[in-house]
Amino acid sequence: MNEERTMVVFQNINIRRIWHNDEWYYSVVDIIAALDASSRPRKYWSDLKTKLLLEGFEMSDKIGQLKMPAPDGKNRFTDCVNTETAFRIIQSIPSPKAEPFKQWLARVGYERIEEIENPELAQERMKYIYEKKGYSKDWIDKRLRGIAIRQELTDEWAERSITKALEYAILTNEISMATFGMTVDEYKQYKKLKKENLRDHMNDLELIFTMLGERVATEITRKEDSQSFTECKDVAKRGGKVAGNARLEAENEIGESIITDDNYLKEPEKVKRIGGKKNIDQSE
Repeated sequence: MNEERTMVVFQNINIRRIWHNDEWYYSVVDIIAALDASSRPRKYWSDLKTKLLLEGFEMSDKIGQLKMPAPDGKNRFTDCVNTETAFRIIQSIPSPKAEPFKQWLARVGYERIEEIENPELAQERMKYIYEKKGYSKDWIDKRLRGIAIRQELTDEWAERSITKALEYAILTNEISMATFGMTVDEYKQYKKLKKENLRDHMNDLELIFTMLGERVATEITRKEDSQSFTECKDVAKRGGKVAGNARLEAENEIGESIITDDNYLKEPEKVKRIGGKKNIDQSE
């Protein structure tokens, strides 16, 4: 989505939202109004905040005061929350219209427990989701393999006392820079993405070289038994460099760049794959 400010509609009620910190934030009072929780949503939210605090729900870092268009046309500060916190608030609202959300959350929670007991279920559900989104079997197979390779690498990092999200992001960016010449955020901008997952918008070759960089980094980490963040950062660069050199050689043989600004925001991967095959057939 290109608009930073927009609205979603629920039960004919407009819920204001704004793109902030790489995710959507929603107006709390609009959510309460949409659920018919009260004729005075602002008062209801004030009382609910007190109740949530008494229940031990820490909200100071989960609620943001962001400017949104008010009924008078001016931009005014209002309490906003991300999707996760919005669901938490909905769970606390005794409204019939909130019940579908609560049932969905309960089902998701049950499915996650099932997946912990039987990890194969998680993979099958993931395949199903990607199929529904319009991805081909070949692409899905590569994507799932990439997820497994990524998990192996992050497990190695975790065993070496790398636990902070920022550290994971730095190490991932080192591999991305060495492989593609761009950080993850730069790559997302190049593909015109915002909240979307970068790898969900990579083509086959982009996925393959991403996997190569991470797999090589995993093997080096194990072989050298890298321990510190500094050592892992060096290994991440080296793993990415192997993939980067292979990418350059492949591009030289193919005659075009593997890095593409293409994405699957408007046209599903399966459709684009078929279109590409048709173009090849027509050119032969």
